[in-house]
Amino acid sequence: MVEATSSAWRRATVYHVDRWSAGVSAPQHEAIMRAYPGLLTRALGESRTVAGAALRYVPVPVCSGVSYAEAARQQAEALRTALGGTPIDAPVVHAHVGLSGGWTALENARPDARVFVTEHATFLPSVLAQPDSRAMYDEVISRATGFFAVGEAVRSVLAEAFPHHAGRIGFMPNAISFGAPREQPVTALRRWLYVGSLNERKGVGLLLEAFARCRAEDQSLSLTFVGEGRLHASLATRAAQLGVADSVTFVGSVLPDRALRLIREHDLLIHPSRLETFGMTIVEAVAAGTPVLATRCGGPEETLAGIEDAAGGLIDVTDDPDTIAAGYRRLRDRFPHQVDLSYARSVLEERYGYDAVGRAHARAWFPPPGDVASTTQPSFAVAGPLE
Repeated sequence: MVEATSSAWRRATVYHVDRWSAGVSAPQHEAIMRAYPGLLTRALGESRTVAGAALRYVPVPVCSGVSYAEAARQQAEALRTALGGTPIDAPVVHAHVGLSGGWTALENARPDARVFVTEHATFLPSVLAQPDSRAMYDEVISRATGFFAVGEAVRSVLAEAFPHHAGRIGFMPNAISFGAPREQPVTALRRWLYVGSLNERKGVGLLLEAFARCRAEDQSLSLTFVGEGRLHASLATRAAQLGVADSVTFVGSVLPDRALRLIREHDLLIHPSRLETFGMTIVEAVAAGTPVLATRCGGPEETLAGIEDAAGGLIDVTDDPDTIAAGYRRLRDRFPHQVDLSYARSVLEERYGYDAVGRAHARAWFPPPGDVASTTQPSFAVAGPLE
């Protein structure tokens, strides 16, 4: 998002307020917090990130098990300590995620600053289930200059929880780079790829079962898992039991640039998630020229609306791996003549490319004359966890 909006700002600072959770006793936590302010001020530094923006990393020790609201209060206080008690020196502050970013930004912004918040968290229902966190979230929406959801899957949850704020919650999609498509087009859907966490919500167990069934029909198929999670060991064990271990690769966690290279090197991105608020890797795959097979889990049917077949295909969320296998066979039989990745890519670039999303942010932050008094291109800051 920082790079996408670079034409809208003269100076930008990213505050990466990163929660360090640990299960420690109350006396241990008290000792940590006594030492923390001095250690933080000694350790703080500034580096450069994309588009020349400054980056300041702020670690925040938080006891495991505290509410989202309490964690947000601790993060806000940590940023205040990092700032030396002075407000963020920017007239515009954009925060990611309602509490950890939004509350932190609102508590540290200048009195005259315009604060915007974008929500994209899949764990939002868990936040709103906590009374103190729900009350804090209500206050964040009330105080923010602008509040955005990345899609209807997020907005609908917020509108139901806070009907009095429904009219204030707008849309602001994630920004996707379309600058590096693959050099050679996909000719056959043999090299499968999954990018994301290895947990139950992502449907990775079903994907492995579906792969084994499809590989029994075509020995040339392979599957690569990119990411880490609690299911890594059980997936590896199950791959051996299914007799496909030699065709399944676990890459582990990688930096974004390598993940994008892997997307360009594979033939098909399969995303079998149970729930997504947006599904960035799906759009990134199409941007790279790689077809996708994704579940209708919230975000994908919205991001791919109108171009589902051109981009690859959508399948239902079920507990049956045959749903994935059947979806793959349908896509394989249509590919490549009934798939138009060039068209899908052009549509998605208009929706989620850097230029499109950058313009949308700029219109919100710095409206044209007559909407607000200031129309210059001042500095802005980004607060919150970077995910």
